[in-house]
Amino acid sequence: MSTQDGEAGRERAPLLYRVLHAIVPAVLNAMYRPEVEGLEHVPERGPAILASNHLSTLDVLIMPSVLERPVYFLAKSEYFRGPAKPLFENLGVIPVPRTGGDAAEASLAKGGEILGQGHLLGIYPEGTRSPDGRLYRGKTGPVRLALRTGVPVVPVAMRGTFETMPPGARLPRLKQVGVRFGEPLDFSRYAGHADDRFALRSATDELMYELMLLSGQEYVDEYAAAVKAAGGRPEALDELGQVLDDDPFEIPRAS
Repeated sequence: MSTQDGEAGRERAPLLYRVLHAIVPAVLNAMYRPEVEGLEHVPERGPAILASNHLSTLDVLIMPSVLERPVYFLAKSEYFRGPAKPLFENLGVIPVPRTGGDAAEASLAKGGEILGQGHLLGIYPEGTRSPDGRLYRGKTGPVRLALRTGVPVVPVAMRGTFETMPPGARLPRLKQVGVRFGEPLDFSRYAGHADDRFALRSATDELMYELMLLSGQEYVDEYAAAVKAAGGRPEALDELGQVLDDDPFEIPRAS
């Protein structure tokens, strides 16, 4: 498996993350033989948003496993209860309250805090796992965060993880998967327009187009959450990296 080299590997991560990172990559490499492309596009140091498509619960394990630097994710604070709390805290998962006040603003603030500390932040712009392996319309939260902080956005395409462990599967299949990192996207022309709904939608569509090219997925101009609305309450792993999903600046769509 390809990994980053050099000083970046010494970036300090939470204890359990470090322990698992010494074990899990070797296991995943043996099971899935990840084909990794474009690692040179991930900064060796400093903050960046890793904006990925989301095909399977395996994504949150495989993508970080190919990087030496730790990847942080946001998650709803209600998942930080009971025995799950210390587990999430020691895996680099950051709680964000989703009740009272502006939940989307709280997500942006917490994401900005992580990036301000110089970390990599993993985000799934679709807002949930794909129900059928296709790529769905992106939420504008990740782009808003990028415009507010000025950090680069690295598109990440997971490949083959849907076939390896589709929704509803209890056990993964042993199939090769891939992770493809694209060149950081240049949103500088949108600087100063972090609250402009038209700029946010345009930049988000650019991000999703790049993910479509990298992943080879068919694109669907609908939100995945709407397609899955009848499927009941999602699992915690289904919502990692996607609390930036409220779109108060979204453009109303014609019926």
